Parts: sequence; C-alpha cells; structure tokens
Amino acid sequence: MARKLRLQYPGAIYHVMNRGDRREAIFLDEVDRRCFLQTLSEACGKTNWQVHGFCLMGNHFHLLVETPQANLVDGMKWLLGTYTSRFNRRHQYFGHLFSGRYKALIVDGSGNGYLRTVSEYVHLNPVRAKLLRGEEALSVYAWSSYPSYLAAEAMRPRWLRVERVLGECGIPADSWAGRQRFEQLMEQRRGEADDQIYKPIRRGWCFGEAQFREELLAQVEAQLGENHFGQERQESVEQKALRMIDEELRKLSLSLEDLRLRRNGDPVKVGIARSVRRQTTMSLKWVAEQLGMGSWKYLSKILSAESVNNLQLTIADGVEGAKSTTT
Repeated sequence: MARKLRLQYPGAIYHVMNRGDRREAIFLDEVDRRCFLQTLSEACGKTNWQVHGFCLMGNHFHLLVETPQANLVDGMKWLLGTYTSRFNRRHQYFGHLFSGRYKALIVDGSGNGYLRTVSEYVHLNPVRAKLLRGEEALSVYAWSSYPSYLAAEAMRPRWLRVERVLGECGIPADSWAGRQRFEQLMEQRRGEADDQIYKPIRRGWCFGEAQFREELLAQVEAQLGENHFGQERQESVEQKALRMIDEELRKLSLSLEDLRLRRNGDPVKVGIARSVRRQTTMSLKWVAEQLGMGSWKYLSKILSAESVNNLQLTIADGVEGAKSTTT
C-alpha cells in the first residue's frame, strides 16, 4: 500500500498525533512522560521546531508544532525512534511502540482562529477523556502545555511558544492579566465546546481557509506521484476537475447554473463530462451531479455508446485502409 504524502514547507504548522501499537500505553508512569518531553526538547533543539501545544495521554500524544524549516519528517523520525529506544531500554521491551505512521494535520496559521481551535482541541483532551472531575480546573492535568501557558515565561520550556495562540484569542500580551484571561476563556470553552467543531481536526488532512486549502492542493498536485492516493490526492483530483469545468465554461461564456439548466444529453454537457472522465479519476456520479446530468447511469450509457461508436469507426477506418493497401 502506498503511503500518504507528507507535505512539508518552511513555516508549516501541524497537529501531530500518534498512538501506541494496538492502542497500548506509550507512557507507563511519570518517568516515561518526562522522558518524552525531554526527547521532544532535544528534537526541537535539532530541528528548530516551535511547539504551540502538547498533551500526553495514556496511549497517545498530541503535538501542535511549527517547522521553520521543512523538516517534519526527519524530526518525527528522530523523536519517535529515540523515545521508543529509551522506553524499551527502561522497561526491557523490544519491538514497535507506536502504531503505524503518525497523523499530521496541516493547520492554517494566518491568524483567523484555526490555530486557536486546534490548541483548544489539544488542551481539552483530558476533559473529553474524563480524566478531570467537574470541579477540577483544567490546569490540574499536568501533562499538557496548558499549565505552562498560565505560567510566567521564565517557567516555560524554551521551545514552547504561547504568543500566537494568545493573539488568536484576542489577548495582546503575555502578561499576568493576559494569562488570567486565557484561563477564563479555556474554562469557558471547556463548558461549551461542540464536538462537531473538532470533527475536521480528527478526520481531515488540513484545517484552514478555502484559499489555504487550495494553495496546499496546488503543492500536492505538483508533488504527487502515481503511487500516492488518499484524501489529499482525491481533493487534488477534484480541484483539477473543477478547474477543467470552469475553463470550458469560460470559453463558452456560460455559467455553471446555465449549463445545469440544459437538457441532460446536451452536447456541451457531454463534451465536458467526456473530458473530465478522460483526464481525471472523478466518478460518474460526481460528474453527473456537477453538470446536472441526472443519473450517473444515464451518463455512463451516453459515454459508453460514444466509446462503442468510436471503436466501430476506428475498426472501419482500419478495414478501409487495409483494402486500399492491398489494391
């Protein structure tokens, strides 16, 4: 099975998550958690990563990390490999610790609230896992970056950045008053968080504005090989198909709404559908819905009939050519 593409570029922000093999624990005690954070600190020193948030759970971890250089893959390889070696050596274990490849969601850091939302998702993990009682403050959970957000700068790890998340919360300064305001906002979000807001973070491959997604898709399209597939490739192919439809409509001075009002078998619709099917992997159902051609079975029938006619014409031309050659 081909691996999903890792899209890397300077200044990228990722929400990284990985679980233990067979969902088993990756932290057996506090010493393991301190070991992971020490290993993360070393990784940041090697890669110049800037961490905007983290949360260590029992069998998985979350990182919100920015890469000033395009080096997520190299850094994660070192981080996971080194921690696995240290964990196995301490507990006298052997073999894999983590399950498969880590997930890396690309986050829009433009200041429009996406970084803040992912930060909330990371820091509220102990709440969703019911590790805190209702009356306990979120800061009681020691194994996330949230308590460090509430501490003075001198008390934080050097690789932890808080100002960007604070800025997206409307907090202008990393001051005592600013940190108090951040705590109030987080406790408020704890009580009103809608799980649907976080669905794109759990299942998507990027999280941001439409323009941000389009720019990433352009990079994906340039880098994807024939052996790559998955959600990124599907979205890239869809983007190409939509662009093809838009270009054809501009040539004909038609709007998509006008095209959809035409009959299902309109030659313009059929021509665009034929091009999209030939040059992309979009389904018949998708093409039929986009162009307003009714059932995908109807579209299939039209294109199949065209293929048969073209094949018959090709065969006939070949026969005629053979006759002329022999005569």
